[in-house]
Amino acid sequence: MKTIERYILRRTLGSFLVTLIAMTGVVWSTQALRQLDLVTSKGQTLLQFFYITMLGLPFLVVIVAPFAMIIAMIIVLNGMARDSELIVINASGASRSLVLRPIMLFSLLIALLLGFFSTYLAPTSRALMRDEITKVRVDLVANIVKPGRFIEIEDGLTFHIRNRSGDGILEGLLLSDEREQETGFTYTAERGRIIEAADKTILVMLDGTIQRRPQGSSDISIVSFESYGFDLSSMIPEAREPTYKASDRPTLELLNADPDDTYAQRHWNRLIVEFHDRMSQPLYPLAFGLILYAFLGSAKTTRQNQSMSLLGAFVSCFAVRTLGFGGTMIVNSQVSLFPILYAIPVIAALLAVWSIVFGRTPAWLSELSFKLETLMERMRTKRLGRRKAESGESA
Repeated sequence: MKTIERYILRRTLGSFLVTLIAMTGVVWSTQALRQLDLVTSKGQTLLQFFYITMLGLPFLVVIVAPFAMIIAMIIVLNGMARDSELIVINASGASRSLVLRPIMLFSLLIALLLGFFSTYLAPTSRALMRDEITKVRVDLVANIVKPGRFIEIEDGLTFHIRNRSGDGILEGLLLSDEREQETGFTYTAERGRIIEAADKTILVMLDGTIQRRPQGSSDISIVSFESYGFDLSSMIPEAREPTYKASDRPTLELLNADPDDTYAQRHWNRLIVEFHDRMSQPLYPLAFGLILYAFLGSAKTTRQNQSMSLLGAFVSCFAVRTLGFGGTMIVNSQVSLFPILYAIPVIAALLAVWSIVFGRTPAWLSELSFKLETLMERMRTKRLGRRKAESGESA
């Protein structure tokens, strides 16, 4: 690889990483806000909150990476045009492939990265996230231990705590047990903790009392204790197996779902669409690389031409990706049309290759460029006329 090729590749990779981190961080923060109830209403720790939200990062990368690639390549190619580097390369008699090779190598690297994330890492992390969310929903602490509220765990059993500290200590406990017809019990404790031991969930209460009172009688017996264990195993909601959606399943399983899988039987179309959508994802970086080179890979003679090329590159890439999203919606309603998912990026890439080989600008871009240049010229003429009029009046 030549020096100029390494230079282009290094700059593009650097810009891509910075853009990817920034965009993913912004999207992740907005998505993480939706999971704040894991900390507030569900009683989970901040560590658990960050772990669950971080599991969604690979899926976000699949969505963000193509756009980060577009921005990075526009920054690099436009910078080279602005610094006259493309003009120098062209004037030196170098082949056009000198710029095209590092761009396509970079596009191939992004395609491989996107393929790995979309086919393996993203569905694996989403499945783990689904497991963790299911655990939270059946977690005893998350569902019944809520400070300041009287929670009826089951008929005749009411639980209340004043506060729950960050290390899991429950403060100001009150447990009213009226399940027995003959005798009622009221447990109070300064503090306590829920622990798992011998496949049982036990509420260990410290420094408290047990009030025993026969039903229909005013006699109360009180027993003080330093430590007392109350078995909560029978109150724990039964853990349910999470339902894995199409986006949560391994890629090979999408086409070979278990015949007894209820979700697969009801949503077979979604599994097929998800498989082809994952397979088509790596095609977009290759198409974007060719499109961006077709618009920005050669030197421009004027600033207006460069601006039109920037506009054309951005609009074309955005249009191709939008068509891809639209194609997914179409295939969702008609699975037999799944070739559309592959055709959109492939056709875009072929059109870009045609433009590169024959050096022709798309007709719509030429027409738009002409109209914008005409409008700018009119505005410039009016501005000059206004200045002359103002200078004449001052004289």
